[in-house]
Parts: sequence; structure tokens; C-alpha cells
Amino acid sequence: MQELHLLWWAVLLGLAQACPEPCDCGEKYGFQIADCAYRDLEAVPPGFPANVTTLSLSANRLPGLPEGAFREVPLLQSLWLAHNEIRTVAAGALASLSHLKSLDLSHNLISDFAWSDLHNLSALQLLKMDSNELTFIPRDAFRSLRALRSLQLNHNRLHTLAEGTFAPLTALSHLQINDNPFDCTCGIVWLKTWALATAVSIPEQDNIACTSPHVLKGTPLSRLPPLPCSAPSVQLSYQPSQDGAELRPGFVLALHCDVDGQPAPQLHWHIQIPSGIVEITSPNVGTDGRALPSTPAASSQPRFQAFANGSLLIPDFGKLEEGTYSCLATNELGSAESSVDVALATPGEGGEDTLGRRFHGKAVEGKGCYTVDNEVQPSGPEDNVVIIYLSRAGNPEAAVAEGVPGQLPPGLFLLGQSLLLHLFLTSF
Repeated sequence: MQELHLLWWAVLLGLAQACPEPCDCGEKYGFQIADCAYRDLEAVPPGFPANVTTLSLSANRLPGLPEGAFREVPLLQSLWLAHNEIRTVAAGALASLSHLKSLDLSHNLISDFAWSDLHNLSALQLLKMDSNELTFIPRDAFRSLRALRSLQLNHNRLHTLAEGTFAPLTALSHLQINDNPFDCTCGIVWLKTWALATAVSIPEQDNIACTSPHVLKGTPLSRLPPLPCSAPSVQLSYQPSQDGAELRPGFVLALHCDVDGQPAPQLHWHIQIPSGIVEITSPNVGTDGRALPSTPAASSQPRFQAFANGSLLIPDFGKLEEGTYSCLATNELGSAESSVDVALATPGEGGEDTLGRRFHGKAVEGKGCYTVDNEVQPSGPEDNVVIIYLSRAGNPEAAVAEGVPGQLPPGLFLLGQSLLLHLFLTSF
């Protein structure tokens, strides 16, 4: 009821307002129309009646749409902005137009668009964004447009589209995406499959073609040959030493992230330590352990050394390097992640700290695993976190673990002064 009152006030206020001087305002076929096309305008003029339902600003010289550009016309149902010089549509420029059914932004220079504004336009039925400079569309750009019937994205600079981009468009009947420079790699294969199966009308399919790679240039997407594609998989592996050597100064902790996928995934390390979070895009060092020229580093040998083969080395591992180490692999088809928690403790001195105490109760219950000569022996089916308590004079102490029996899954390590963990798991 309150919304209805606001609309009535908008109508009454609109009747009392004059039309902007460059424009013509009036009623036609029951619609309140403001015609500002072909006026050589460089900005949206103020002073529109609030009851305007159709606004044409086509064929002007508008360079952009600022926040709140159409706040004066909350009842707008049709907005025509084609053939301007619009490069940027700012956040909030369109968000207030919840009644909008038709939006034409075609034949502009738009490269920067506030896609989140579309989330408020749930009544939209026609969206024309063809003949612009768009290079990217977020996966959730159209999530609220369940009433959309026609979408035109042709003649842009789109290289790919995220899988599921069109899934929310349950009323869609017409889609134009031709004449975009698509990269025909694994990330676009879903679009071929979807286009061949959908009931949506997609004209000019021979012009929905590959621009790269070179061997596929000009190939229509509908005739794209099968590509060897697979989503990433990762396995973060490690190997406790079994030689009982003492921990010495200069100890190096090594983890290895075994990555698979096609195309080859990009590997990223996320490290959470007491001093904060460290993000590393692998590799940041060469095979000699020295920082790559393109990698900013405080010294020639970074504190965390990520190699191209998936190994991560931490020279002089100590309390400052305790924490959670995660490797993340990403390619066009998705991502995969694996983590391990690492802590340093001195047996019998309360050195296990928070990481150890979290699981200490299970040792009392007889669950987990125990150590003999530094070999971890799982004793229960719930082993996915490994805590190693160190032996003194050959006497095993209780240890706690959760995960899969018979193997060492990613988990928690307590590295003590009588145990050396060798985690060099791959050769360079």
C-alpha cells in the first residue's frame, strides 16, 4: 500500500513538472513519453516529469551514465540509449528502474558496465547491448532476469563466457552472440553444447566463430572439434622421515602439490601464518631457488620458494612459519584445493600449542595413531588430521589423527627437535 501511495505521488508530481527544454514530452497510446533523441546532448538533462514511462535519448553524444542518472523517472518502462558515445555505465545508474521492460544500449563504446545494476531489473524483457566494447560478462550478470525474452550481445569483444551465464534466463527465446572474437579453448566448449541443445533461437550461428587459437580461426563454434579438457585435481603430499635424524639448524620444510588438468592449471599457494596471509602465484623462483626477475621479493631467495614443478620450500622453518598451507589449482573448467596444517612443538614442554590441543582429547579415548621410530601408525577409521608427538629415548608417545587408515592424508604435523621431516617429494 505504501508503494502505491508513492507511485501516486510520483504521478501527481510529474503532472506539475515541465519537460526539459531540449525534449518533447507527451502522451501516446497511454504512455507518457519523453523524446530527447537527436538533440546533440552530452548529458542526461534534468527536469523530467516523474510519470514518464518511455524515454528516448538515442543518437546523442552522451559519454557515460553516472550514478542516479534516471532517479527522476522511477516509473520508466522503456529506455532507449542507442547510438551515443557511452563508455561507462556507473554503479547505480540503472538500479532504480525496477519497472524497466526494455533497455537499448546498443551501438555505443561501453567497456565498463555495472552488471550488478541488472540484479534490480527483474521486469526486463528486452536487453540490447550489441555493438559495444564488452570483453567480459560475470557469470551471475543475468541472475535476476527471469522475464528476459531477447538478449543481444553480438558485435562485442567477448573472448569467452562462463558456463551457466544464460541458465537464469528461463523465458529467453532470442539470443544474438555472433561476431565476437571467441577463444576456442576448453572454457568455451560448454557454449557449443548448450547452443546445440537449447530451444532458444540463435541466429547467424556460422558467425559465432573462433578467433583463436590460430588452427581453429574461422571455425564456427557449432563445428568445433572435440578438445581434450579436464577440470583441475590436486594432491598435497608429504613424507615424514623414518631415519630418526635430529632436527638441525637450517631445516627446510618441503611440500609438493601434484596438479592435473587440461588445459594446464595455474598453481597458487595460500599461506596463513601468525604474521598474516601470504599469497604466491607459482612459480616465484627458478630451479636454483632464486627469485624470478618478474617476481617482487625482499631478497634474492624468498622466504617461501614456489617452484614450477609444484614444490614449496620454506628454508629455516620455525615458529614464525607455523600455519595452514593450501595449494589451489585453477583452469578454465574450475578449481581444486588441498591444505595441510603445520606446527612445531617440543615434546614435554607444552609446545603443541593451540593446534595440538584441539585434538589432544582423542588420544585419551584411544583414537588416532601412535608413533614408533618416527613411523606414523593409524589406529582408527577417522584419520584426516595427523598430529605427531615425538618419541624420547625410543619411547613412543600417544598421537592423534583422523583420516583414512593406512595412508597419510593432508593434516596437522607437529615437528619436534628429535624428528626430521623430509618432504622433498619430487626432483627438480
